[in-house]
Amino acid sequence: GSREVARSNFDQMPEKVAIQLNDTHPALAVPELMRILLDEEGLGWDQAWTITTQCCAYTNHTILPEALERWPVSMIEELLPRHLEIIYHINHIHMEQVKEKYGDDFEKL
Repeated sequence: GSREVARSNFDQMPEKVAIQLNDTHPALAVPELMRILLDEEGLGWDQAWTITTQCCAYTNHTILPEALERWPVSMIEELLPRHLEIIYHINHIHMEQVKEKYGDDFEKL
């Protein structure tokens, strides 16, 4: 039989795939899944984002600041520039939603 994989319909992906992100270690899974769906599979942003948000779940086990990883933007920009573009776009959309809800309250933005 053929070893080629035909992926043309992602509608059932959230029913078949669950990605559990525990703490900050696997946080890059979100932009990586978006990159794959956008750049390799050719999906549009809205469909890719819906799939990603339905497949990924996040659990934080600690609120201690030293347990939360932080990476310099310059490092991500150098090593993973496409991921950084996706992260910036996710942030932009999130901030637009916050602005819709709270207006120009810069304390909340």
